[in-house]
Amino acid sequence: MNKTETVQNSLLSEFDLYLFGEGNHHQIYEKLGAHPVEFDSVSGVYFAVWAPNAHEVAVVGDFNQWNPDSHLMKPNQMGIWELFIDNLTVGEKYKFAIKNIHKHCTYKTDPYGYQQELRPDTASIVTDLAYTWNDQDWLDKRSQTNPHDIPVSIYEVHLGSWLHTSYDPVPETSSAVPVPHKSGARFLTYRELADKLIPYVKEMGYTHIEFLPVAEHPFDGSWGYQVVGYYAPTSRYGTPNDFMYFVDQCHQNGIGVIVDWVPGHFPKDLHGLAMFDGTPLYEYDDPRKGEHKGWGTLVFNYGRNEVRNFLIANALFWFDKYHIDGIRVDAVASMLYLDYDREPGQWIPNQHGGHDNIEAVAFIRQLNETLFGKYPGILSIAEESTAWANVSRPTDMGGLGFNFKWNMGWMNDTLRYFQINPSDRSNYHGQITFSLWYAFNENFMLALSHDEVVHGKGHLFQKMPGNDEQKLANLRLLFTYMFTHPGKKTLFMGMEFGQTHEWNVNVDLDWGLLNAEPFQKLKKLVQDLNKIYQEEPALYTDDFTQNGFQWIDCHDVARGLISYIRKDKNSDEMITTVCNFKPNTYQNYWVGVHQPGSYVELINTDSDVYGGYGTINPPVIETHQWNSNPWPYALEVTVPALSAVVFKLNKKDN
Repeated sequence: MNKTETVQNSLLSEFDLYLFGEGNHHQIYEKLGAHPVEFDSVSGVYFAVWAPNAHEVAVVGDFNQWNPDSHLMKPNQMGIWELFIDNLTVGEKYKFAIKNIHKHCTYKTDPYGYQQELRPDTASIVTDLAYTWNDQDWLDKRSQTNPHDIPVSIYEVHLGSWLHTSYDPVPETSSAVPVPHKSGARFLTYRELADKLIPYVKEMGYTHIEFLPVAEHPFDGSWGYQVVGYYAPTSRYGTPNDFMYFVDQCHQNGIGVIVDWVPGHFPKDLHGLAMFDGTPLYEYDDPRKGEHKGWGTLVFNYGRNEVRNFLIANALFWFDKYHIDGIRVDAVASMLYLDYDREPGQWIPNQHGGHDNIEAVAFIRQLNETLFGKYPGILSIAEESTAWANVSRPTDMGGLGFNFKWNMGWMNDTLRYFQINPSDRSNYHGQITFSLWYAFNENFMLALSHDEVVHGKGHLFQKMPGNDEQKLANLRLLFTYMFTHPGKKTLFMGMEFGQTHEWNVNVDLDWGLLNAEPFQKLKKLVQDLNKIYQEEPALYTDDFTQNGFQWIDCHDVARGLISYIRKDKNSDEMITTVCNFKPNTYQNYWVGVHQPGSYVELINTDSDVYGGYGTINPPVIETHQWNSNPWPYALEVTVPALSAVVFKLNKKDN
């Protein structure tokens, strides 16, 4: 590094440098990067970049013909290089030209840049993030809300393949169902998505939208999981201001926004973070710790304060500047284990000889403590696929501090079970009941995500056995089982209407299926499940303790039946569900209940409204005296083949 010089026009105070060096500068993005400012009544742009091992750093752009010798920066004692260039304005493209100790020059995108060019171009763009928000009521309510106690039903979306549009305006329709794209299609913009996606999600009754990563990434085929611009929403769909508008519109329509966040690895693209100042700066220097060979990516150095600061400030940034309501942290297991996807001899044990990445664990705990300290009421969801204990428990209880964890065990067992021929399911009955043995060990999110409908796995419809009619019956049963099982909910786009082919990132969902009545009716079921889920506190107020769930019968193996009760934490209201996983209809089936009186059928997936055969129960069902411990009463019901039925005591008639 060159001799440290005093920078006259600087946004960095000594306290800023102290906090950054400590790893605790939560708004470092206000200081590093590119910022339109005024010094001594002169307007321009202030640039700052952390590159402590560089020999020389310059700002390059159209304004100097990308000449690395034109606008040289000056370093401070922290290895942050600074320069104020007058007469530059918002919209200017730029990079940092960084010469390593061998004076080899690499042109790098700004790690803290707020906007990047549309790929394949990679320059950063000077941006002003000013926006007039209209969602204060939403934010105030969120800060007073515990997500554990409310309905959370998430629609997981990849923005680039939900729907395209032609260059001609898409014709208006009376329905919120999007129309298939024409030839010459392009991505919808954030603002166009606000006009089309938000009404659809609202119509369907989801509470949140979750986006696959929206941070800038060079390769469409990575789905956003190989991030280069951590502080820049992708330009594929518009500007930062456009994305703010989308989130604002979501909030004004009562919909929360969650983004997938990727702190576990980053790509090796030359313009990105890799070997940023000519040395392994953001990544561990030993490839046995700093490289995921299977993914072709690099691992952040969680032991370095400035790197942790970069990541934690980045998570905060999306809540601060874009008002998001949650993050889903990708590939947490890859961060926790030093031997993740590595053979013996390809990894380095920690100082105790174990395989836990102690630095990553500390980082995750610091991340969640900081997030919830600043933004109460948000969601921090872990995609964690192992048996690591207390992922979704507070850090002061020894946990990692997330407030939700994807239930990968439930997902794997459930999908394996549903792929079995219904006539053979009695031999695998434990797969559908096992989840309740551990359902309350974590704050679980039941997720049927994009990962389950790619890479030759087939879409949910394709996984189901039988003919098309039976496949749809199984899907109706699966979704009702999911919505009545303890845990919050996530469904990937297209599942709600029975997409029949694997998700392809390059094309739209198969919206044309909704021209066929069976798929329309499946969509109607998901709408009604979302509606009932939100209307019935017994289905969401006590997801994470044994008190909110009770088996009626989990041992009816021969008939392939399970039955259970969900209980409201704040009242005596209960919901009774019976699931029939076999191709046989059972009449005069007795279901134990605690409360006497008149019951109504809230959902019957065999109803012709949902595409079934119409085998439904009477409008009102009176209980029988039973006295079969612990059930003093029973409902005598019909349980159709490959169906779920959901009942509730009608207190108006009792």
